[in-house]
Amino acid sequence: MMVTATFATGEKPAPASPKTTSAENAPASNISNKPSGDSNPITVKNKSSFQIDAGTRSPFWPIGWKPTGRIAGGSGTDQGEVPPGAFLVTSITLDGTTHFAIINGKTMSEGQQFGLQVGTQVYQVTVKRIEDGRVVLGRHDEEIVVPLRRK
Repeated sequence: MMVTATFATGEKPAPASPKTTSAENAPASNISNKPSGDSNPITVKNKSSFQIDAGTRSPFWPIGWKPTGRIAGGSGTDQGEVPPGAFLVTSITLDGTTHFAIINGKTMSEGQQFGLQVGTQVYQVTVKRIEDGRVVLGRHDEEIVVPLRRK
């Protein structure tokens, strides 16, 4: 179905008014010419900062999460004496030429080096000898004798 419109001579249809106005068609009273350099810049009165002590738990860790011990490398802080109660030998295995001991829950063999972290200090320790009933550890020029813990 087609609709035709007839107009009297001399009449023209009115143009449809646009539903949206653009910046070019907007009246001059709505356009404001502000300079690009603002005379009142924003100033910060109080800058925020965050500092935490070395022994304090980080508030960004999930609740109940505890960090695991660091793996000691060559750059550890290796100063002071190793505390005597820092080692726990729970098992010793002597089989001919192979000797193994469980020290602080980890299997160690003779000649093996490991890092012991106590607090913020990291100590480099070497397993010198594994004997029947005791383990001899070395750190620098001192020897630490740790007996086997028996129940």
